Amino acid sequence: MKTTAFTKRHIELGAKMVPFAGYNMPVEYVGINEEHNTVRNGVGVFDVSHMGEIWVKGENALPFLQYVTSNDVSVLYPGKIQYTCFPNGKGGIVDDLLVYCIDEKTYLLVVNAANTDKDWAHLCEYAPKFGLTPGKELYNASDEICQLAIQGPKALEALQKICDQNVVDMEYYTFKKLNIGGIADAIFSTTGYTGAGGCEVYVANEDADKLWEAVFAAGEEFGIKPIGLGARDTLRLEMGFCLYGNDIDDTTSPLEAGLGWATKFNDVKGDFLDKEYLLAQKAEGLKRKLVGFELVDKGVPRHGYPVCDAEGNEIGQVTSGTMSPSMKKPVGMAYVAAPFYKVDTEIYINVRGRLLKAKVVKTPFYKK
Repeated sequence: MKTTAFTKRHIELGAKMVPFAGYNMPVEYVGINEEHNTVRNGVGVFDVSHMGEIWVKGENALPFLQYVTSNDVSVLYPGKIQYTCFPNGKGGIVDDLLVYCIDEKTYLLVVNAANTDKDWAHLCEYAPKFGLTPGKELYNASDEICQLAIQGPKALEALQKICDQNVVDMEYYTFKKLNIGGIADAIFSTTGYTGAGGCEVYVANEDADKLWEAVFAAGEEFGIKPIGLGARDTLRLEMGFCLYGNDIDDTTSPLEAGLGWATKFNDVKGDFLDKEYLLAQKAEGLKRKLVGFELVDKGVPRHGYPVCDAEGNEIGQVTSGTMSPSMKKPVGMAYVAAPFYKVDTEIYINVRGRLLKAKVVKTPFYKK
């Protein structure tokens, strides 16, 4: 099992460790609800070094990315970040990812940990068509970079003390290369998977200890705490953010997953993998859709539970579900067949043979 540059820190702090995406990762330190609330109200730190980082460089970097992703990469400018997907050429999703524009010939892709090898193979398959050589213009740096996500309403204020540039006024989904805690050329990005505000910081593995100590010293007055992956999941679910392997996968299209906003069909974008398939799906109308729901009856929805109509006929499946720590009510996401995916529609979740009433709602579930 792989470790990150921070694994020894988690073990020293008494975290409950579990295998995740081939890594030994902290699932919780003191308890998911407490950690969840730390991030919603203050500041918490996640080790997300298991995420993959892939560089794409050269004259053909932009045309290549336009072809292999769903969003329009041409709208990016240096310092801007974009959420997008890799369509798989069969109507599904290889992965969802972030694209960082360093300059017009240099991009950094940040991909999901469990998919890094699959994504790399997928990109290598199409790279020759654009004259990109794996190991040169296409470079997998995943094992060289560590990453901390410092999340919460107090995160930027805390970290401003150790940054040599203004970070408190940075716009959402932008990044800067800066000096943080004495580490030069760190990538500081106002992104996250919690909906609580904050940032993600990338440095070389050898600077991991320096970063950890600087971040925790800066956040001490704000009650900064380390946070496990359990709370990361409840935080993202309250926002209705997709988790690859649960809510999206190789069998779900970006349109079905509600990611039409990250799927562009304009002339500037041009041709891309699955463009014709997705245009046809759009024209025909979606047969199923990923929706948010709240349980009306008492119970907790979980991944894999069937979704039914009032008669008990199966119309879909729960992809993610939890008891929301912020709202103290059970919420989830599910693929639901037409016409049941409209907001306010009554649906039923089959919880071990019992049909529990639920209602389709708009996401995010949690609103500040």
